Amino acid sequence: MTSSEEIVVQLALNQGLITPAQVAAAQERLAQSNDLNAPRPKLVDFLINENVLTARQVAELLAAEYGMPLVDLANLHVNTDILDVVPRTLAARYGLMPYAREGSAMRVAISDPLETDGIDSIAYLLRSEVIPALAPVEDIRHAIDRFYGKDDAALDQLFGNITLKSAADGSVPNENANVLDGEIDESDAPIIKLVHQVIFEAIQRRASDIHLEPLEKRFRVRYRIDGVLLEVDNPPKRLQLSIVSRLKIMANISIAEKRIPQDGRIQVTVAGRQLDLRVSTLPTAHGESVVMRILDKEGLKLGLPELGFFADDQQIFERIITLPDGIMLVTGPTGSGKTTTLYGCLHYINKPDRKIITVEEPVEYQLSGINQVPVRSEVGMTFARALRAMLRQAPNIVMVGEIRDLETAEIAINASLTGHMVFSTLHTNDAPGAVTRLIDIGVKPFLVSTALRAVMAQRLVRKVCRHCARTIVPEPKQLRALNINPAQAVGATFKQGPGCPECNSTGYRGRMGIFEIFVVNEELQRMIYDGASTSALRDKARSLGMRTMREDGTRKVTSGLTTIEEVVSITIGDAN
Repeated sequence: MTSSEEIVVQLALNQGLITPAQVAAAQERLAQSNDLNAPRPKLVDFLINENVLTARQVAELLAAEYGMPLVDLANLHVNTDILDVVPRTLAARYGLMPYAREGSAMRVAISDPLETDGIDSIAYLLRSEVIPALAPVEDIRHAIDRFYGKDDAALDQLFGNITLKSAADGSVPNENANVLDGEIDESDAPIIKLVHQVIFEAIQRRASDIHLEPLEKRFRVRYRIDGVLLEVDNPPKRLQLSIVSRLKIMANISIAEKRIPQDGRIQVTVAGRQLDLRVSTLPTAHGESVVMRILDKEGLKLGLPELGFFADDQQIFERIITLPDGIMLVTGPTGSGKTTTLYGCLHYINKPDRKIITVEEPVEYQLSGINQVPVRSEVGMTFARALRAMLRQAPNIVMVGEIRDLETAEIAINASLTGHMVFSTLHTNDAPGAVTRLIDIGVKPFLVSTALRAVMAQRLVRKVCRHCARTIVPEPKQLRALNINPAQAVGATFKQGPGCPECNSTGYRGRMGIFEIFVVNEELQRMIYDGASTSALRDKARSLGMRTMREDGTRKVTSGLTTIEEVVSITIGDAN
């Protein structure tokens, strides 16, 4: 071990953060490492990777021992003049981050107070004093990437795999064509690099969408991360046309047409993961707005627990989706994860002895072993027409992207009554409301009662960041907001994240579903046949054991997975 490691381990032992048994076990596992070609990890790094210690705890121990300040890089803004003085190569080589000037002195964040080579190098470069502060090593790495940007070699390697999709006639867009009116050609390397940097940063920060919005005096860029829009550094307004044109070339859509909305797709491979960027342009008063939705195919291979199911709900859900016939509906507003849930179902039941056909608008993800039919209304290929043709293909399982009208609903119901299992989505606020919605569309109540097997309503809530999660004691008014009684609170675990670089200082990282599963049994079938109201169906389902979304969210709050504020805000209209 290095001397700094010895100090960290001894300090952690003294403060009871780790036990001698944990240290001995870690040393034994390191000694048993069989990979002679790879450098053996340091003991402290190993303890951090095994979640025995956190990087912040290590920084706090060293800061207290050496009397050094602890700096939070996630909430700092670093001026570009500082970045110009200290090159990225130097910062990356020594694992340090310059973050402020104090007179002629430079303040620098480091992770190891005993590693002085980097400080000496910067002091020699600047011919001035360097004032060190401590920060976790991961915070410093994130800050270097955030403020300096990813290095060119990494960007070239990342975007060397971009595929420009060919047009319908098989042609590929002319990448060397000159573009007028301030736009670009493919030889304009700075614009290409800027566009790639925007996309790369979005992927790195786990964004689901990239929004490039032309305003009157600026060109705004925002990422949607865990369902919340976050504004990032905006490129100059003068580059707006050039950036939009570059994206349109990459998505194989017309750079000359600016009067109508257009759609395209960019395909890219990142670290072995295949990503699709679905590009949509929309003419606005100040130019074309571009939204790119980032579709990660690996996300479709999630198991049901990763979607947010507890064991009891998962057991119910697995039983429903493996039924031989009937209709299973997933409901919720746009962006509530309905498509991801349906694809998770298909992935779970996709076996060689089953034929699965889907009809979607558009086909967002391409799944192996499944026949996927895109809706193309311009040539008459509607949901209803595609569904009729699909049934002649003798499928076992059918997925309809959305039930929008009576014709589609009737065909789907008839398919379920003739031995097919049908999955689809519907826009309703809760699960029992799907029954009323189908009847309002024009489906006869007796058909709904016969065909419908279950409806699952869902919303997405943000998960507490596991890197900075802390156990808290909620206030009584917070408990009352979710009807959590004192007895429930005693055995519960409430957590909240103060924010860290891993979660962009939000305290949340990732999302999970909260669910309301409405299973149609004989009693509910009779009520639907008799035309019972949504509230009557809801009351009966709850008496039979159905949990509302708020009640499911409460379970996840008391398990430390999300927060009270998050569940209350997402289920604001949910009656208890």
